[in-house]
Amino acid sequence: MGDEVAGVGYTREQRQRYREKVRQCLDVFERMLSDSSFEFDRPLTGLEIELNLVDAEFSPAMANAAVLESIANPDYQTELGQFNIELNVSPRPLPGDSALELEEALRLSLNHAEERANAAGAHIVMIGILPTLMPEHFHTEWMSTNTRYAALNESVFAARGEDLLIDIASPTEPDRVSAYADTIAPESACTSVQLHLQVSPQDFAANWNAAQTLLGPQVAIGANSPYLFGKHLWAETRTELFLQATDTRSIELKNQGVRPRVFFGERWITSIFDLFEENVRYFPALLPEVSDEDPVAVLDRGEAPRLQELRLHNGTVYRWNRPIYDIVDGRPHLRVENRVLPAGPTVVDVLANSAFYYGAMRVLSEQDRPVWTKLSFATAEANFTECARRGMDATVYWPGFGEMPAEELVLRHLLPLAHEGLELWGVSQQVRDRYLGVIEARCKSGRNGAEWQVATVSAFEGRGLNRLEAIREMLKVYTEGMHSNAPVHTWEVPGE
Repeated sequence: MGDEVAGVGYTREQRQRYREKVRQCLDVFERMLSDSSFEFDRPLTGLEIELNLVDAEFSPAMANAAVLESIANPDYQTELGQFNIELNVSPRPLPGDSALELEEALRLSLNHAEERANAAGAHIVMIGILPTLMPEHFHTEWMSTNTRYAALNESVFAARGEDLLIDIASPTEPDRVSAYADTIAPESACTSVQLHLQVSPQDFAANWNAAQTLLGPQVAIGANSPYLFGKHLWAETRTELFLQATDTRSIELKNQGVRPRVFFGERWITSIFDLFEENVRYFPALLPEVSDEDPVAVLDRGEAPRLQELRLHNGTVYRWNRPIYDIVDGRPHLRVENRVLPAGPTVVDVLANSAFYYGAMRVLSEQDRPVWTKLSFATAEANFTECARRGMDATVYWPGFGEMPAEELVLRHLLPLAHEGLELWGVSQQVRDRYLGVIEARCKSGRNGAEWQVATVSAFEGRGLNRLEAIREMLKVYTEGMHSNAPVHTWEVPGE
C-alpha cells in the first residue's frame, strides 16, 4: 500500500504546482547523491506479501475490513480489493539463520491471521491470481475504502478517456480473455511478493541492472498465476494483467510509443538518479498532491528531506525493479524493490524464491565484467516476457550459454551463483541448503505453482468436472498444500 492522499479530483493548478515541486525534489535528490550520508552500513532485506480472502466456497470474500479488524495487527494492512490484504515484514539482515527464524515467524503470523480471518467468515489464500475470481465479482462493491485507491481509479480513467481493455491470449491453449473494464478492478487480481534490498548509492546501479537480468529466470521458476476468469493463459498471467489494468494510454498513444506505467525500462543505468529522472520526464502525475515541505531548506539545515512528491510520483510508476528512497530514524537510505514474483504457493516457496534472488544478485552485481555489459536490454526484456508466458517451458538467451531452457540456465549457472552469493552474505549452510534445495528440486521436477495448478485442474476435468468446478476443487487442494508448508514441487496431482 502506498502513501495516503487527501483528495480524489485535482485542479489544473494543483497539477502544475505538483510538477514544479517534483522537479525541485529531483534537484534536491541529485544534490543528496553527491553530498549526503546514506544509511547502508548494515544492508537490510524486507518482504511484503499480498494475500487473498475467500469464503467457504473458495470464492472471493469482500471482507478485508472485518478481517483486518479481527486480526488487529499493524503488520497486516488493506489493499486495493476488498478481497485483498497485505502482510508487511519488518526489515532484517540476511546473515546466519535469519531466514529460518523468518520462516517460523511467518508461519506463526499467518496461522494466527487465518484463525482471526475464520472468525470473520473468511480464509486466507497466498496465490498470484485468485483463480475463482470472475468478472461478476467486480459488479458489486469491490474496492477497499481508501481515498488513495479512489483517486488512483479516477486519475487512470481521466488520463485514458475510455475504458480499459484487458486482452490476454494463451501461448499454448485456445483460451483468451478479452473484456473491457470501467474501473481498475482487474488490478486487484494481481497479488505479489515484494523483495527489498537496502544498498549504497554507488552500488545501486549495479544491483538494479543485475536485478533486471534476473527478472526472466525469477518468473520462470516462480510462476503461480496461470488462470484468469476461468481461462488458462500465461504461466504468470499476473504480469501482463497488471500492465493492462493500470494502462493510462489510449490505443493511439500506444501506437506513438508512449511508455506504459508498468515499465520494464529501456536501458541499463549508471545511477539511481537515472530512474527517478525518467519518472519525471516520461510520466504525468496521477496523484498530484503537494506537501508543505521545502526540501531545499530542509537539506540546507543538514537534515534529510522526505521528498514526498518525488516518492508519491515514484509510487505510481510500476517498475518490476522499483527504486526506493526512504528515511528511517532521520537517515536516508535507498532500496531496490523487486516486484515481479507472485504470492505463494507456501512460505517455504516464497523464501526459496527470495534466497535465489538475493544470492544470485549479490554475485551478478559484483562481477568484474557484469552480465549486462554482454546482454542487450531488449534481450533481457524478451527473456522476461517469454518466461512470463511459458514459465518452466521458456527458452532464454544468456551470454556464454546462448539460447537454453530457463530451468537449465538456473540449474547450471544461476543456482551456483546464488549459493556463492548467500555465502558472501554470511548466510548459514543450513539456510542455503534448505531454500536453494527447493529451487533445485523445482527445476529438476519441472513443477512450480503454475505447473501444479494446470496439471491439477486438468486432472479434475478428466474426472468430468467443468472448468470452473475443477478450478474450485484445485483451489481447495492448493489451500491445504499452502497450510502444510511443503514446497509445491512435492505436492501430488490427483490421479498421479
